[in-house]
Amino acid sequence: MSAKKNILLMVADDLGKQLGCYGASTIKTPNIDRLAGESTQFEYAFASTASCSGSRSVIYTGLHTHQNGQYGLASHRHHFVTFDHVETAPKLLKQAGYRTGILGKIHVGPAAVYPWEVTRESETRDVAVISDQANEFFLESKQDGRPFFLTIGFHDPHRDRTRGGFGNDQEYDPRIQKGSYKADSVEVPPFINDSPGARFELAEYYNSIHRLDQGIGFVLNALEGTGLAESTLVIFISDNGPPFINSKTTLFDAGVRLPLIIKHPEIRPVSNSDMVSYIDILPTLLDYVGHPGAVDPAKKRLGRSLLPILGIDGKASERNQVFGSHTFHEVTNYWPTRFIRDRRYKYHRNLAWRLDFPFAADIYGSLSWEDIRNSPDSEIMIGERKLKDYFFRASEELYDLENDPNEVVNLVKSPTHAAVLDDLRAHLETWQRRTEDPWLYRDGVSTWFVRYHAQSGLRIPDRLDFDAERPGNQDQKAVGNLAWGSDVELATSSTE
Repeated sequence: MSAKKNILLMVADDLGKQLGCYGASTIKTPNIDRLAGESTQFEYAFASTASCSGSRSVIYTGLHTHQNGQYGLASHRHHFVTFDHVETAPKLLKQAGYRTGILGKIHVGPAAVYPWEVTRESETRDVAVISDQANEFFLESKQDGRPFFLTIGFHDPHRDRTRGGFGNDQEYDPRIQKGSYKADSVEVPPFINDSPGARFELAEYYNSIHRLDQGIGFVLNALEGTGLAESTLVIFISDNGPPFINSKTTLFDAGVRLPLIIKHPEIRPVSNSDMVSYIDILPTLLDYVGHPGAVDPAKKRLGRSLLPILGIDGKASERNQVFGSHTFHEVTNYWPTRFIRDRRYKYHRNLAWRLDFPFAADIYGSLSWEDIRNSPDSEIMIGERKLKDYFFRASEELYDLENDPNEVVNLVKSPTHAAVLDDLRAHLETWQRRTEDPWLYRDGVSTWFVRYHAQSGLRIPDRLDFDAERPGNQDQKAVGNLAWGSDVELATSSTE
């Protein structure tokens, strides 16, 4: 391999596991499948949050959204931005002498925190044009002589601004072949209702993925044509799950268990079963280029490089837990929640569970939701979940994914699962303290913001929510005076 170590990071928008290489039977994705066949394909890769800007910020910073400040969408005048002090992939690699660039969708900010040297932001779904821009970047990098870090933010397969469209009615470069998927030929996943509107949208979603797949092929051909493929680490990833109810903006597996494909030019292809998190991406990039920040000296970034497990199936791995953090989608979509997931169980802690679960605008306007809300059934369902259980959730949710992969049967009150619940609660709280999460609540208040009062004698009842029937704090067991940040010992050695 060349002494230069280049990086190509390609990010799909709202793509779940609707890919041939991940077992989808009716959609054909030959270019992504070919890449997967030359790579380490991760079967248990998890976003920290199922929202576009937040998830991208986690990829670029190695920090969860409650750590990096990108609490919700960085769009329009109602926006969230990453904290000024946070170090990001474009900043760290630029400091290391890399030529950095981004094409297409950016959706994080501010620019000073994400200082890509070459920025060609656009809303185009013309993947041939994007590939031409990538080819230009590759050639300029060869001439420049520096190694490069190029990010491509594809807009597919995100919805467009119509009620059921995915950008398929536009005219594109003649190199792009239009998809021909129809409503009667799609797979309806279990988290989506099988209805005419859903089938129409899924067919359009497939056609958008079809265009994305061609774009991946165009870019990889350009990389090979410029002679840079043998010196380039290639990563293909998605920001969050499909833009349908029960998936995007939720922390159910449909929203956060996603494709991750990494091609190292010197490592054999394999399917890997480690549980990995998007907080591992930045340490992986830094490790690949030999950057000293691959292990964060401040111990704020808890992810670990994936390089040591590339080319390994991971069956006996210690990486068996992941965590997630969601607070906003749009600025009006406040619904903070946290999760921990291991091989079998998943625990959700919902902080604002008394609020209705909010709608993302594109899902509220969708034809699939229109079908659900006007269903003639006496008990309206969303996938396998009752409508009322989707909108009005408990403060805690515990699911046995081995027997209930769609997270429908809440086991929080099950006596036989009490020990599992206690264990996951403890691990989640340890992680929240380790990451200085201000949404670690007791008695309905942030323990982070009242920590100084607790140190001087305030008794905070050791219960999750405030109890208006028993408001007193003197006769209640109090929260212990636990440490925060790097002083907290992590309960496990997994991807935390």
